Formats: sequence, C-alpha cells, structure tokens
Amino acid sequence: MNEYLCIAPDVRLGNNVKLSKFVNFYGCEIGDNTKIGAFVEIQKNARVGSNCKVSSHTFICEGVTIEDEVFIGHGVTFINDTYPRATSDGRLQTGADWKVEPTRVCRGASIGSGATVLSNVTIGKKALVGAGSVVTKDVPDNAIVAGNPARLLRSVDSPALAPVR
Repeated sequence: MNEYLCIAPDVRLGNNVKLSKFVNFYGCEIGDNTKIGAFVEIQKNARVGSNCKVSSHTFICEGVTIEDEVFIGHGVTFINDTYPRATSDGRLQTGADWKVEPTRVCRGASIGSGATVLSNVTIGKKALVGAGSVVTKDVPDNAIVAGNPARLLRSVDSPALAPVR
C-alpha cells in the first residue's frame, strides 16, 4: 500500500474498500464497498461487513462483529473486557489471563460519534445509538437509545417525542 497505511498481511479486505490514511489493521476482515476513515484501528478477530462506513478515530477491538450496512460515527470505542486489569498476581497480564468478550452490531444499525460500546452487547438491526452514549446492555432492533447509560427513547418507526421544555 503506502507509508500511511499499516495493514498486516493477514488482513482480508473485500472489493472496492476505501481507506483513508493512518489506519492500523491486523488479523481482521473488512467487507466489500466499505469506507474506513483516518486514524481507525481494527484488531485481530474483528469483522466489519460490506457497505459500512467507519468514521475517523474509531477503535474496533478483537471480538467485535459489525454486520453489513452499519454506520459508525467518529471516535466510537468498543470494549472487549468487563474487568480489565494490567497485572495478574503482580505480573503483566498476557492473552492467557483473560477471555475476549464479544460484541455484535447488527445490519443497518448506526452508532453516533463518541459512543462507547461495552462488551457482551448486541446492537439490533437498524437501531440508532445517540452520540456520546455508553451502551451497557443489548439494544433492540429498530430502537433509538441515548445517554449514559444508553436508555430506550423510542422506536425508529414511532413518531418523535415532544420536546422537553
């Protein structure tokens, strides 16, 4: 590729994938027609589907599966460990000291900029996660959630709520 892309040989890129500069990929899979913004890291054993858009400064860790047609806003962070620790019995932890906890983002979902998605969570089909939200539990299909922790606001198909004054 070029000096601004760090893509390990074990990465599987689909057809017509568009990459911005300053990405870091290793051991992952990216589907056809997906667009990846600048300063995105995607770790081993993560998958991004086809026809997705991943905006800049996003971190997709090991164990995350993003299905097709998903939008990921700027600076979204995924987490794969409920109880992270640096050490175990006084020594630095290694991969043998913990287990990857999976996260799944279903087809057509959208995650707003600055959101954090904890491990062991599924974000349902066509769900919307508001910017800055912290997703701590599963999000149903077609749901709109926001806040910290993210709470159900309404369905994508239901009329908008009246503004709070």
